[in-house]
Amino acid sequence: MKYIGAHVSASGGVENAIKNAREIGATAFALFTKNQRQWLAAPLTGAQIDNFRRLMAESGYSAHQILPHDSYLINLGHPDEEGLQKSRESFFEEMHRCELLGLDRLNFHPGSHLNRISTEGSLDRIAESINIALERTQGVTAVIENTAGQGSNLGFDFEHLAYIIDRVEDKSRVGVCIDTCHSFAAGYDLRTKEACDKTFEEFERIVGFDYLRGMHLNDAMRPLGSHVDRHSPLGEGEIGWECFRYIMQDSRFDNIPLILETPNEELWPEEIAKLKAFAGV
Repeated sequence: MKYIGAHVSASGGVENAIKNAREIGATAFALFTKNQRQWLAAPLTGAQIDNFRRLMAESGYSAHQILPHDSYLINLGHPDEEGLQKSRESFFEEMHRCELLGLDRLNFHPGSHLNRISTEGSLDRIAESINIALERTQGVTAVIENTAGQGSNLGFDFEHLAYIIDRVEDKSRVGVCIDTCHSFAAGYDLRTKEACDKTFEEFERIVGFDYLRGMHLNDAMRPLGSHVDRHSPLGEGEIGWECFRYIMQDSRFDNIPLILETPNEELWPEEIAKLKAFAGV
């Protein structure tokens, strides 16, 4: 089964994300469980938790169709101890919020060395950060998102993802989210069936589809290997439609949230409908 949706607004309360997803015909969705530009947030109330869980059940969404995203401020590979500890506490809070809401995964950008420590040193800190969060929570998988490699951000290379996973102690609770725009910007070609075959064969060899817990479906504004993270509506960028047709018709991408983060929200119902048509659902 293909679960297709978008990163919808949770403004006014986390339960509103469910309503917003239903309105665009989504069978999956992503959300922020708190303001993504704040380190910490007021704890979720019992009423918020109950409303979210009730609406989720009433609307037919299960946890494996939902891909929460953490705050953009968090850097689990931070070179400075103060910044690292602040990031780790905020990440734990995000994982705990998912736990309370009955969600089973949290998508996050791995982190950045800020040109102050080595790549390996920063990746080690990311893995250690994940281990700490997993020890303090239950039932929530830490889902590492690949990046475009902009600036000093890590995670643009499949080897980075594998390096982190190898150092996570509980491998049943770590996974990855592949963003098509980020992959393309990092140099992984997705423009043709043959290119997709090659890229996903490389992903399987280095990381493995067993760890795939979600995808972000975005076209790319900039050329292959640009290392610039700029999303385009599907079919209007450098990747084109063939990649998204490929994903929709390949069973390796079944039963995970396939999430649009394309820039024109008005196009989401149309993009979702077209993806569903590719998948035959």
